[in-house]
Amino acid sequence: MAHEIVAREVAVEVGGGAPMAAYLARPAAPAGAGGYPAVLVGSELWGLTEEVRDVVRQVAALGYVAIAPNLYHRSGPETAAGLVESDENRARGFELLGRLTRDEVEADLRAALGHVREREAATGRAGVLGFSLGGHIAYFAAGRLDLAAAAVFYPGWLPTAGTALSRPDPLLDAVTGGVAERDVRLLMFFAELDHVIDAEQRDRIGARLAASGVRHELLVYPGARHAFFFPGREPYDRAAAEDSWARVRELFAAELGQGPS
Repeated sequence: MAHEIVAREVAVEVGGGAPMAAYLARPAAPAGAGGYPAVLVGSELWGLTEEVRDVVRQVAALGYVAIAPNLYHRSGPETAAGLVESDENRARGFELLGRLTRDEVEADLRAALGHVREREAATGRAGVLGFSLGGHIAYFAAGRLDLAAAAVFYPGWLPTAGTALSRPDPLLDAVTGGVAERDVRLLMFFAELDHVIDAEQRDRIGARLAASGVRHELLVYPGARHAFFFPGREPYDRAAAEDSWARVRELFAAELGQGPS
């Protein structure tokens, strides 16, 4: 049974500058003694779009406090609105992405978790969910934060250096050991026809996870393409989207528990 939720924009203190904008949703009912588990949501290149906000609300309806931070906030408050998809904004997105650093992103993610735990009755175990760039961020978070579960959708640049947090070394090398040490259960979703992540990269990711002893499952959806999850887009694949979401629900229920009904 889905929870009734409340959702709003929040300002998260990160120290050393203006607060970070974030979008938060949580069940409307009081949490009770056990609190609600927390889930970080990682945005695509386009930032805090309405599609990402909708995912935050869907996660909250499952019984969690969900928060999507604007990791571009150091580039200006206007970034909190997200970017409309266009060639021009794609270039802008990569410009913003190129300014991110590992230490600042980690600080932002920790601040977002701290915010929901201090102010929104989020307690206990926490997880992360992310799409494309957000999947890249989710994998990074799984290796740096004390999380119990990570749902990672078609993450670019894990085994290759050059973009986002993959400098100076690929995240597959930099944080996989941390994922294993923290015993994060990892669920990864890939598209067979992804133009960003090919079969060779998927094989490298799977091999590293297995060799490192990470609890994981790697799923590849036949015929699906990058960005298959969101309705209304040309690559949308309903079967892949629905199956992956059902698996996300199962992952969080098993590893985080669920908030009171």
